[in-house]
Amino acid sequence: MTSNTLFVALLLAVGTCSVNAAEPLVIDLWPGEIPGPAAKTDGPERDFTKPDDNLIAGRRIIKLGNVSKPQAHVFQPEASKANGGAVVICPGGGFSILAWDLEGTEVAEWFNKLGYTAVVLKYRVPTRQHGEPGTWEGPVMDTQRALSLTRAHAAEWNLDPARVGVLGFSAGGVAAALAAVKKGQRLYEPSDKADEMSCAADFAMLIYPGGTIENDGSLKAEYSVDKNTPPMFFVHAADDRVTCLSSVALFTALKKSGVSAELHIYSSGGHGYGLRPTEFPVTQWPERAETWLSQMKLSSAVER
Repeated sequence: MTSNTLFVALLLAVGTCSVNAAEPLVIDLWPGEIPGPAAKTDGPERDFTKPDDNLIAGRRIIKLGNVSKPQAHVFQPEASKANGGAVVICPGGGFSILAWDLEGTEVAEWFNKLGYTAVVLKYRVPTRQHGEPGTWEGPVMDTQRALSLTRAHAAEWNLDPARVGVLGFSAGGVAAALAAVKKGQRLYEPSDKADEMSCAADFAMLIYPGGTIENDGSLKAEYSVDKNTPPMFFVHAADDRVTCLSSVALFTALKKSGVSAELHIYSSGGHGYGLRPTEFPVTQWPERAETWLSQMKLSSAVER
């Protein structure tokens, strides 16, 4: 075994152990042919992490790439904590890779502690070749399918189908935001009975999202909102290389339409920190998010 192979194996083992002791339920997202544009893979699915990658809060991250078979990884809370809510989590990675632990499984663990069923979405990547802009159609289809699939399992997982939201980081925030603003307008033809369930998000949490604005700062046409758009929660750092104006523009459109929304712009923190604690002000965002979920009455227990 080479040193690089050993490093990746150990990293994957650590990443697995950092989540709940219980293994997630893994569900293939699509029953047959995958609709929409395929991932532009150049080999089998693998972790692209390198030993010399930058550390986030003293740790490396799992960079999952060449994902051609989308899946939902379902993490369920302890029965005593379960509140009936669910969140589809879209990791970031520039539509090239997925920050699988930093913006996926670690976030699932946090939501489980709050009582939510967490569905970490392994959506198709990459959707671009080197130097090209990423395309969002396939990841948004995967996100919509995950929302429908979660509702299709509501009885089995003891969920309230009216409290199924979506959270996305960076490029995952693009997929989450677009799934939310589509308000159930499916981008693909229904595949099976699961698609009889709504693919709308009941709420959206967008953490340092990008890509919502044109070069002149105006909101892109695909992010059209109205009074029926679900409530949203935004987090961004002012010094993020992915401009915080992406969050500001969408937040402003929501407020003009009378939609409940909350925006947190922190003075510093950069990009790609997930939930990991840092020395920057933005590290406070999980506390603000938990308060928002509570105030929006998204954490109330399901009547049994």
